[in-house]
Amino acid sequence: MPRTADHDLRRNQMAAATHRLIAHAGLDAATMAAVAREAGFSVGLVQHYFASKDELLLFAYKQMSEHQLARVARMVAEGEADAQPIRAILLRCMPELWPLDEARRGEYRVATAFHARALDVPTVAEVARETAAVVSGQIARAVENGKECGEVEPGTDAERAALELSALVTGLADELYGEPERRRGDRPLIETAEAILKDRLGSYFPGECHHYDR
Repeated sequence: MPRTADHDLRRNQMAAATHRLIAHAGLDAATMAAVAREAGFSVGLVQHYFASKDELLLFAYKQMSEHQLARVARMVAEGEADAQPIRAILLRCMPELWPLDEARRGEYRVATAFHARALDVPTVAEVARETAAVVSGQIARAVENGKECGEVEPGTDAERAALELSALVTGLADELYGEPERRRGDRPLIETAEAILKDRLGSYFPGECHHYDR
């Protein structure tokens, strides 16, 4: 059992090193040799765990996506434990995918690099599709739950709402990464982005939640 734990730790350390290199200098910087130096291992050890650079990159991408989704899931669970309405939970969770600090700007750069790679590499494209499907599926379920608790109108198309909201979050992330210090009028761009998201969520979740009234 300890040996297996050591193997997992080393894989995770190599993935973290890959993430740092890509976040700093792009995909081309994440060579096997560079990852070995960054992680403090020999090239031979990295090759022992990953037969190719593509295998290492795919593992690092999967791990980053899983970490992002796990953070959002924890925030959802906290909101539910605090008996918050679905609209408020989404308003708190969705900006977690925005590049609002150094760590999340790094995640954004890594994700963007892999999305470009997904155009040519089917295995990367599959991870990108799976991650997007999880996010879209969670939003769609939130809309369906909103119908049950009274926040969402009964006739609302959950799949369409999920598509619009996930696309909105992605588009706003692009704007925030490109010009994080930009202002729109007298407001910082982040405040405008939050207001846009709040407005769209309000249009899909106009009612009051009755789930916690009992």
